[in-house]
Amino acid sequence: MEPKKRKVVLTGGGTVGHVMLNKLLIPGFINRGIEPVYLGSKKGIEKEIIGATSIKYYNISSGKLRRYLSSENFKDIFKVMKGIGDARKVLKKENVEFVFSKGGFVSVPVVLAAKSLGIPVYIHESDITPGLANRIAGKFATRIFVTFKRTLEYIPSDKAEYIGPVIRDELKRGYSKIGYELTGFNPDKPVMIVMGGSLGARSINQFIRNNLDELTREWQIIHLCGRGNYQEGLDRDNYKQFEFVKKELPHLITISDIAVGRSGSNAIYEFLLNEKPMILIPLPRSQSRGDQVENAEYFKEKGYAEVIQDEELDMEIFQQTLTRIDSNKEAIVDCMCKFEGGFKPQELVDLLITKEAQQ
Repeated sequence: MEPKKRKVVLTGGGTVGHVMLNKLLIPGFINRGIEPVYLGSKKGIEKEIIGATSIKYYNISSGKLRRYLSSENFKDIFKVMKGIGDARKVLKKENVEFVFSKGGFVSVPVVLAAKSLGIPVYIHESDITPGLANRIAGKFATRIFVTFKRTLEYIPSDKAEYIGPVIRDELKRGYSKIGYELTGFNPDKPVMIVMGGSLGARSINQFIRNNLDELTREWQIIHLCGRGNYQEGLDRDNYKQFEFVKKELPHLITISDIAVGRSGSNAIYEFLLNEKPMILIPLPRSQSRGDQVENAEYFKEKGYAEVIQDEELDMEIFQQTLTRIDSNKEAIVDCMCKFEGGFKPQELVDLLITKEAQQ
């Protein structure tokens, strides 16, 4: 008789940040002879991203978790209850060893279903303060891994473990020669990389495009504008648009002198580990729970970045911020060099398997 196939469930969704780490872990599990299975929503970004891989994907029902009073909250209780039932069926059918959750509202019914079946749950929290989904799911977790040391203040000490950021090692293997070939840029003029492809980055994209003439006098700009946001007629010698990049990203980061964008934890740690000074423009509290504001302020405190609030973004303030970074660049990079920590995806897979073996 063939030995039973080892399996784990991955879950998380709603934003790219709640999905990409799970995607990075997939090869690591497969390399260890363990089959990853994904539980996500029927229409979320996780279905698009994970659907492009070869692993099994199961749709489950999920309600939206709101931080405000709404009649929809009552309706969504039933969606979550159905989601728990959906998840229980999959967990029993696949006979998984444990669940790894990255957060987002779709993860809550999966975690609750796992707890009801006695299946261990491991959670990863990227932001300083846990989101609502992870605050709920964390009550039922076996272990919660965190990216920021400060997050330990918000999680019971018997469950929390600091591991730092999970690093995409390939981002540190870029080649300047390829970066300049991709852009056609001049190696003697400084390069700014703008991450405008994230959810809610429209104001950053618009600001860069409205001020292209002035910005490109001093800078060459790599603009990662996001799918569907490419604007015809703007490309010029000192400005290059990309809707989306994959294997090109390490080379583009390598030739960049400064990074501009939102302050999702995955992206800002990638710039930190590549020692790129940053101008962070966090998604405002009016459009979020404030996690990006907290991330940005933390990076400013550490000396890694300057921060401009979205509602204050204009050319005068932006130029003043660029000047501050330019005059302090050596000190900023020195702070970045001193950062220690971080896991490669395979190392996190090994840690999860080890923790489970110790249960």
